[in-house]
Amino acid sequence: MNRSRLLMIGGLALAVGLLVSFYVYSRLRSPAGPMSGENGAPVVVAAGDILVGTKLAETDVRQIMIPKSAVPPGSFSDTSQVKGRGAIWPIGKGEFILKSKLAALNAGAGLPSMIPQGMRAVSVRVNDVVSVAGFVQPGSHVDVLSTGNEGAGNERQTTTVLENVLVLAVGKSLDRNASSDAQTAPVITLAVSPDDAQKLALVSQEGRIQLSLRNPMDTKPGGVGATRSSALYPGAPVASEPKPKIHKAAVKVSPPPAPSPYEVETIRGSKREEDKFDAPIPQQ
Repeated sequence: MNRSRLLMIGGLALAVGLLVSFYVYSRLRSPAGPMSGENGAPVVVAAGDILVGTKLAETDVRQIMIPKSAVPPGSFSDTSQVKGRGAIWPIGKGEFILKSKLAALNAGAGLPSMIPQGMRAVSVRVNDVVSVAGFVQPGSHVDVLSTGNEGAGNERQTTTVLENVLVLAVGKSLDRNASSDAQTAPVITLAVSPDDAQKLALVSQEGRIQLSLRNPMDTKPGGVGATRSSALYPGAPVASEPKPKIHKAAVKVSPPPAPSPYEVETIRGSKREEDKFDAPIPQQ
Protein backbone atom coordinates (compact mmCIF):
# COMPACT_ATOMS: atom_id res chain seq x y z
CA MET A 1 0.00 0.00 0.00
CA ASN A 2 1.52 3.27 -1.14
CA ARG A 3 1.76 6.40 0.91
CA SER A 4 -0.91 8.37 -0.98
CA ARG A 5 -3.54 5.72 -0.25
CA LEU A 6 -2.72 5.78 3.48
CA LEU A 7 -3.08 9.54 3.55
CA MET A 8 -6.42 9.30 1.76
CA ILE A 9 -7.79 6.71 4.22
CA GLY A 10 -6.59 8.78 7.20
CA GLY A 11 -8.19 11.95 5.84
CA LEU A 12 -11.47 10.12 5.23
CA ALA A 13 -11.51 8.72 8.79
CA LEU A 14 -10.80 12.19 10.21
CA ALA A 15 -13.62 13.71 8.18
CA VAL A 16 -16.09 11.04 9.36
CA GLY A 17 -15.04 11.61 12.98
CA LEU A 18 -15.54 15.35 12.67
CA LEU A 19 -18.99 14.88 11.16
CA VAL A 20 -20.09 12.52 13.97
CA SER A 21 -18.74 14.84 16.67
CA PHE A 22 -20.51 17.84 15.15
CA TYR A 23 -23.79 15.91 14.94
CA VAL A 24 -23.64 14.82 18.60
CA TYR A 25 -22.70 18.33 19.73
CA SER A 26 -25.55 19.94 17.81
CA ARG A 27 -28.05 17.40 19.16
CA LEU A 28 -27.01 18.09 22.75
CA ARG A 29 -27.29 21.86 22.35
CA SER A 30 -30.54 21.84 20.40
CA PRO A 31 -33.77 22.34 22.44
CA ALA A 32 -35.41 19.86 20.09
CA GLY A 33 -32.79 17.26 20.95
CA PRO A 34 -32.99 14.10 23.07
CA MET A 35 -34.63 16.02 26.02
CA SER A 36 -37.72 17.07 24.09
CA GLY A 37 -40.85 15.41 22.79
CA GLU A 38 -41.25 11.87 24.03
CA ASN A 39 -37.87 11.77 25.77
CA GLY A 40 -38.02 14.91 27.98
CA ALA A 41 -40.32 17.09 30.05
CA PRO A 42 -40.24 20.79 31.04
CA VAL A 43 -39.51 21.63 34.69
CA VAL A 44 -39.32 24.99 36.48
CA VAL A 45 -36.15 25.73 38.47
CA ALA A 46 -34.82 28.75 40.34
CA ALA A 47 -32.94 31.24 38.19
CA GLY A 48 -31.09 32.48 41.29
CA ASP A 49 -31.10 32.21 45.06
CA ILE A 50 -34.63 32.77 46.41
CA LEU A 51 -35.04 33.95 50.01
CA VAL A 52 -37.85 32.98 52.34
CA GLY A 53 -40.91 35.21 51.93
CA THR A 54 -40.03 36.24 48.36
CA LYS A 55 -42.94 36.69 45.98
CA LEU A 56 -41.84 34.89 42.80
CA ALA A 57 -41.66 36.79 39.53
CA GLU A 58 -40.78 35.73 35.99
CA THR A 59 -37.15 36.73 36.52
CA ASP A 60 -36.81 34.44 39.59
CA VAL A 61 -37.50 31.20 37.69
CA ARG A 62 -36.74 29.53 34.38
CA GLN A 63 -37.77 26.43 32.47
CA ILE A 64 -35.45 23.54 31.56
CA MET A 65 -35.87 20.14 29.90
CA ILE A 66 -34.99 16.96 31.77
CA PRO A 67 -35.76 13.25 31.19
CA LYS A 68 -39.29 12.34 32.19
CA SER A 69 -37.97 9.74 34.60
CA ALA A 70 -36.08 12.45 36.50
CA VAL A 71 -39.05 14.79 37.06
CA PRO A 72 -39.50 15.14 40.86
CA PRO A 73 -42.96 14.89 42.42
CA GLY A 74 -44.57 18.24 43.18
CA SER A 75 -42.69 20.14 40.47
CA PHE A 76 -44.10 22.66 37.98
CA SER A 77 -43.93 22.51 34.19
CA ASP A 78 -44.57 26.19 33.43
CA THR A 79 -43.31 29.40 35.01
CA SER A 80 -46.82 30.89 35.03
CA GLN A 81 -47.82 28.29 37.63
CA VAL A 82 -45.48 29.74 40.27
CA LYS A 83 -45.68 33.43 39.45
CA GLY A 84 -46.95 35.47 42.42
CA ARG A 85 -46.59 32.68 45.00
CA GLY A 86 -44.48 33.16 48.13
CA ALA A 87 -41.48 31.03 49.08
CA ILE A 88 -41.75 29.48 52.54
CA TRP A 89 -38.33 27.77 52.32
CA PRO A 90 -35.04 29.06 50.89
CA ILE A 91 -34.40 27.82 47.34
CA GLY A 92 -30.93 27.74 45.83
CA LYS A 93 -30.03 28.58 42.25
CA GLY A 94 -30.87 25.69 39.91
CA GLU A 95 -33.07 23.88 42.46
CA PHE A 96 -36.48 22.58 41.46
CA ILE A 97 -39.45 24.73 42.43
CA LEU A 98 -41.65 22.35 44.43
CA LYS A 99 -45.12 22.78 45.90
CA SER A 100 -43.78 22.03 49.39
CA LYS A 101 -41.49 25.09 49.16
CA LEU A 102 -44.23 27.54 48.15
CA ALA A 103 -47.17 29.05 49.98
CA ALA A 104 -50.71 28.16 48.98
CA LEU A 105 -52.40 29.98 46.14
CA ASN A 106 -53.47 33.54 47.01
CA ALA A 107 -51.64 33.25 50.37
CA GLY A 108 -49.42 36.20 49.51
CA ALA A 109 -45.79 36.54 50.53
CA GLY A 110 -43.79 37.39 53.60
CA LEU A 111 -44.60 36.15 57.12
CA PRO A 112 -48.35 35.50 56.58
CA SER A 113 -47.61 33.00 53.82
CA MET A 114 -45.30 31.05 56.15
CA ILE A 115 -47.91 30.41 58.85
CA PRO A 116 -49.09 26.78 58.56
CA GLN A 117 -52.78 26.15 58.13
CA GLY A 118 -54.61 26.29 61.46
CA MET A 119 -51.66 27.87 63.29
CA ARG A 120 -50.99 31.37 64.63
CA ALA A 121 -47.89 33.57 64.72
CA VAL A 122 -47.10 34.93 68.21
CA SER A 123 -44.11 37.12 69.06
CA VAL A 124 -42.32 37.10 72.42
CA ARG A 125 -39.73 39.52 73.75
CA VAL A 126 -36.30 37.94 74.31
CA ASN A 127 -32.70 38.80 75.12
CA ASP A 128 -29.37 37.06 74.52
CA VAL A 129 -30.02 34.57 77.32
CA VAL A 130 -33.63 33.77 76.43
CA SER A 131 -32.76 33.28 72.74
CA VAL A 132 -29.90 30.84 73.56
CA ALA A 133 -27.13 33.37 72.85
CA GLY A 134 -28.68 34.24 69.49
CA PHE A 135 -28.48 30.72 68.03
CA VAL A 136 -32.27 30.48 67.75
CA GLN A 137 -32.89 31.19 64.06
CA PRO A 138 -35.85 30.99 61.65
CA GLY A 139 -36.63 27.34 61.09
CA SER A 140 -35.33 26.27 64.53
CA HIS A 141 -37.48 24.27 66.95
CA VAL A 142 -37.59 25.26 70.62
CA ASP A 143 -39.30 24.46 73.90
CA VAL A 144 -40.84 27.30 75.91
CA LEU A 145 -40.14 27.27 79.66
CA SER A 146 -41.91 29.45 82.22
CA THR A 147 -40.66 30.38 85.72
CA GLY A 148 -42.92 31.88 88.35
CA ASN A 149 -44.39 31.53 91.84
CA GLU A 150 -46.91 28.75 92.31
CA GLY A 151 -48.83 27.11 95.13
CA ALA A 152 -49.99 28.31 98.54
CA GLY A 153 -46.39 28.48 99.75
CA ASN A 154 -45.52 30.90 96.90
CA GLU A 155 -42.66 28.62 95.87
CA ARG A 156 -40.87 29.34 92.58
CA GLN A 157 -40.96 26.65 89.93
CA THR A 158 -40.08 26.16 86.24
CA THR A 159 -42.43 24.36 83.87
CA THR A 160 -42.12 23.37 80.20
CA VAL A 161 -45.22 25.04 78.77
CA LEU A 162 -44.78 24.30 75.03
CA GLU A 163 -42.64 21.73 73.20
CA ASN A 164 -41.18 21.52 69.68
CA VAL A 165 -42.36 24.97 68.56
CA LEU A 166 -41.32 26.25 65.11
CA VAL A 167 -39.52 29.63 64.96
CA LEU A 168 -40.88 31.68 62.06
CA ALA A 169 -38.81 34.84 62.38
CA VAL A 170 -36.06 36.45 64.43
CA GLY A 171 -36.79 40.14 64.55
CA LYS A 172 -37.75 41.03 60.97
CA SER A 173 -35.58 38.32 59.42
CA LEU A 174 -37.34 35.32 57.87
CA ASP A 175 -34.16 33.64 56.59
CA ARG A 176 -31.79 31.33 58.41
CA ASN A 177 -28.29 32.73 58.62
CA ALA A 178 -26.27 30.74 56.06
CA SER A 179 -23.04 31.16 58.05
CA SER A 180 -24.66 29.67 61.21
CA ASP A 181 -23.50 32.70 63.18
CA ALA A 182 -25.51 34.00 66.12
CA GLN A 183 -28.47 36.13 65.09
CA THR A 184 -29.78 38.39 67.86
CA ALA A 185 -33.03 40.35 67.95
CA PRO A 186 -35.31 41.67 70.71
CA VAL A 187 -38.34 39.72 69.41
CA ILE A 188 -38.85 36.14 68.19
CA THR A 189 -41.99 34.98 66.37
CA LEU A 190 -43.26 31.43 66.94
CA ALA A 191 -45.85 29.29 65.11
CA VAL A 192 -48.31 27.85 67.63
CA SER A 193 -51.87 26.54 67.75
CA PRO A 194 -54.66 28.89 68.91
CA ASP A 195 -54.74 27.17 72.32
CA ASP A 196 -50.95 27.40 72.71
CA ALA A 197 -51.11 31.05 71.65
CA GLN A 198 -53.24 31.78 74.72
CA LYS A 199 -50.83 29.86 76.97
CA LEU A 200 -47.86 31.75 75.53
CA ALA A 201 -49.56 35.11 76.05
CA LEU A 202 -50.39 34.18 79.66
CA VAL A 203 -46.93 32.96 80.66
CA SER A 204 -45.37 36.05 79.05
CA GLN A 205 -47.39 38.20 81.46
CA GLU A 206 -47.42 36.01 84.59
CA GLY A 207 -43.83 34.77 84.66
CA ARG A 208 -40.46 34.82 82.95
CA ILE A 209 -40.00 32.70 79.81
CA GLN A 210 -36.90 30.90 78.54
CA LEU A 211 -36.34 29.19 75.18
CA SER A 212 -34.66 25.80 75.01
CA LEU A 213 -33.16 24.95 71.58
CA ARG A 214 -33.95 21.48 70.20
CA ASN A 215 -32.26 19.26 67.65
CA PRO A 216 -34.58 19.37 64.59
CA MET A 217 -34.48 15.57 64.41
CA ASP A 218 -35.61 15.23 68.04
CA THR A 219 -39.41 15.32 67.90
CA LYS A 220 -40.12 13.05 70.89
CA PRO A 221 -42.12 14.76 73.68
CA GLY A 222 -40.05 15.30 76.82
CA GLY A 223 -42.77 14.70 79.40
CA VAL A 224 -40.79 16.55 82.09
CA GLY A 225 -42.65 17.65 85.21
CA ALA A 226 -42.29 21.00 86.95
CA THR A 227 -39.08 21.69 88.90
CA ARG A 228 -39.51 23.52 92.21
CA SER A 229 -36.85 25.52 94.01
CA SER A 230 -36.99 23.09 96.95
CA ALA A 231 -35.65 20.36 94.61
CA LEU A 232 -32.40 22.36 94.20
CA TYR A 233 -31.71 22.39 97.96
CA PRO A 234 -32.62 18.99 99.44
CA GLY A 235 -31.58 19.98 102.98
CA ALA A 236 -33.64 23.16 103.12
CA PRO A 237 -37.03 23.13 104.88
CA VAL A 238 -39.91 22.81 102.49
CA ALA A 239 -42.66 25.35 102.85
CA SER A 240 -45.89 23.50 103.49
CA GLU A 241 -49.40 24.71 103.22
CA PRO A 242 -50.93 25.74 106.58
CA LYS A 243 -53.32 23.20 107.99
CA PRO A 244 -56.86 24.43 108.47
CA LYS A 245 -57.89 25.02 112.10
CA ILE A 246 -60.55 22.69 113.44
CA HIS A 247 -63.07 24.36 115.77
CA LYS A 248 -64.66 22.00 118.27
CA ALA A 249 -68.33 22.73 118.86
CA ALA A 250 -69.81 22.09 122.32
CA VAL A 251 -72.22 19.18 122.26
CA LYS A 252 -75.00 19.18 124.83
CA VAL A 253 -75.74 15.67 126.06
CA SER A 254 -79.26 15.21 127.40
CA PRO A 255 -79.84 12.60 130.12
CA PRO A 256 -81.50 9.36 129.06
CA PRO A 257 -85.24 9.10 129.69
CA ALA A 258 -86.36 7.39 132.91
CA PRO A 259 -87.15 3.70 132.42
CA SER A 260 -90.82 2.78 132.51
CA PRO A 261 -92.03 0.35 135.22
CA TYR A 262 -92.82 -3.25 134.32
CA GLU A 263 -95.63 -5.55 135.59
CA VAL A 264 -95.43 -9.14 136.89
CA GLU A 265 -98.60 -11.28 136.90
CA THR A 266 -98.84 -14.12 139.46
CA ILE A 267 -101.55 -16.84 139.29
CA ARG A 268 -102.13 -19.06 142.30
CA GLY A 269 -104.92 -21.53 141.62
CA SER A 270 -107.94 -19.44 140.85
CA LYS A 271 -106.40 -16.34 142.36
CA ARG A 272 -104.63 -13.82 140.02
CA GLU A 273 -102.35 -11.00 141.22
CA GLU A 274 -100.44 -8.24 139.40
CA ASP A 275 -97.37 -6.48 140.85
CA LYS A 276 -95.56 -3.41 139.38
CA PHE A 277 -91.80 -2.92 139.72
CA ASP A 278 -89.56 0.03 138.74
CA ALA A 279 -86.94 -0.78 136.04
CA PRO A 280 -83.32 -0.63 137.20
CA ILE A 281 -81.37 2.50 136.20
CA PRO A 282 -78.49 1.57 133.84
CA GLN A 283 -74.96 2.39 135.02
CA GLN A 284 -73.13 5.19 133.13
